[in-house]
Amino acid sequence: MSIDAIGNFLTIIRNGVMASKSFVVAPHSRMNWNLVQILKDEGFIRDAVVIDAQVPRREIKILLKYVDGESSIHEITRISKPGCRHYSSIKQVKPVIDGLGISILSTNRGVVTHKKAKQLNVGGEVVCTVW
Repeated sequence: MSIDAIGNFLTIIRNGVMASKSFVVAPHSRMNWNLVQILKDEGFIRDAVVIDAQVPRREIKILLKYVDGESSIHEITRISKPGCRHYSSIKQVKPVIDGLGISILSTNRGVVTHKKAKQLNVGGEVVCTVW
């Protein structure tokens, strides 16, 4: 039995948005931090900080973004799962909701959006889509 850490991370954000929370706290990892930085750069969240608590593990406090009472994140979906990985060349990556959303890819150049992957001309594992 494997634990999908990325899926759990995305579910924490999804549940926080559905409950209209102002912030959520998620476990820290390099992958989670990279995902948070992309969401922040693309304007889906307000900010994120690393909490160095006295507990054994660090955590990330993610400040969710709302515009006129509506969340900036309408849907956040895990694409590549531990049981079924989804790899794609850059030519195969489709725009999310006609360009309103983003796909996040894990490439050999790091974790990037599909727009950045096109600039770098690299494909990789499609981690999730956000819109």
